[in-house]
Amino acid sequence: MSIFGSMKTAVSGMNAQANRLSTVADNIANANTTGYKAVSTAFSSLVLPSTSGNYNSGGVQTSVRQSVSEQGDISYTTSSYDLAISGDGFFIVQSPDGVPVLTRAGDFTKDPEGNLVNSAGFKLMGYSYDAGAPAVVVNGFSGLVPINVNQSGLTAIASTTGTFSGNLNSNANVATGNLPSSNTAPITADTKQMSMVGYDKLGNTVQYDFYFTKTAAGTPASPGPPPVAATSGTWQVAVYRHDDAATGGTSSFPYSSAAVGTTTLTFDANGKMASAGAMTLTDPVTGGSIAMDVSGFTQLASEFAGSGTPNGQAASPVKDVTIDKDGTVYAKYADGTSKPLYRVPLATVASPDNMTLMSGNVYSANGQSGVTVTGFPQTNGFGSIQAGALESSNVDLAGELTEMIESQRSYTANSKVFQTGSDIMDVLVNLKR
Repeated sequence: MSIFGSMKTAVSGMNAQANRLSTVADNIANANTTGYKAVSTAFSSLVLPSTSGNYNSGGVQTSVRQSVSEQGDISYTTSSYDLAISGDGFFIVQSPDGVPVLTRAGDFTKDPEGNLVNSAGFKLMGYSYDAGAPAVVVNGFSGLVPINVNQSGLTAIASTTGTFSGNLNSNANVATGNLPSSNTAPITADTKQMSMVGYDKLGNTVQYDFYFTKTAAGTPASPGPPPVAATSGTWQVAVYRHDDAATGGTSSFPYSSAAVGTTTLTFDANGKMASAGAMTLTDPVTGGSIAMDVSGFTQLASEFAGSGTPNGQAASPVKDVTIDKDGTVYAKYADGTSKPLYRVPLATVASPDNMTLMSGNVYSANGQSGVTVTGFPQTNGFGSIQAGALESSNVDLAGELTEMIESQRSYTANSKVFQTGSDIMDVLVNLKR
């Protein structure tokens, strides 16, 4: 047995308890840090070779463990820019030197440029809607830009696409007079009018009048050649600008300009759309065109019904910016409409507890944690985003204080071993006197 060995073992024990006390100190200091994940100290024995009659004391070694995968409590705040993740995933943020890293700290505020920045100075990253609905890059951070919520001035978006769906009554009569597409008064009484509002590039509202007229009854199936499927009716659709309608008389016809679009709808024997179901409205006044999808119409024995949902937006100032659970950042306008600006992705790794912890409560992937996988919230196992909320640290103060007491006692006990070894050395030295 080596007296010096036992003293070194005691020093090893004191160093291990000092490391444990350091993790306790970090946890207590960050008990109120948003999204902080507690760290702990794990001990393992260090054994030296010994013989049957001579035991060599070894020591103890420590390793630090992170509880990154453990969810903290979520508390609600008064700021709509505060974000919390409920479930798996990390925000992708950019450090001041431009490096993307991961964090659960969602205490974001606007910086002078309008970028969302958390308390550690990291910018929230997302995909822009400038080129349409974004697609996620699953294995990297390409295409991410800082999310900027400064939206000033008026915004107007011209209508370019739209959908119109509903039902055309299968019991309607086949037209016997002038069709609406002829723009001749009087038109047949066997027609149905519906209207839809779109927008020009200056944000002006433009109303379009849709006329649906049954032009043919159903036809039986024919064996061919070529074989022809049975139909239940054919309808003509004619669309005019409402502003061009006649101002006198008992009807809108004739309009002062030709129809901006016409098409023919054919329905199968079950009342489902059998034709292409697409038409284009070409407006000579606005100079724009709207690609309309009317494939959602049916022809069943029920009342006429229809609803239209064109894109576009009237000229309106931005009233607010909100963030949805799926990560979509919307600009809310004074007229009640909204427009998607960005979409916030989340990222994760195979082993979050093994990521490298960096200053600012951020993490980076490494060989032990696995590669970064990116996806949108509420998809592929990722959690959802809670706006107006923050994730608290997962530190248990009662447990940390208990660990502190245990560490203090163990440190004292190891120091006693060291002191005892020192006393024995004094005895050996004094034997020669």
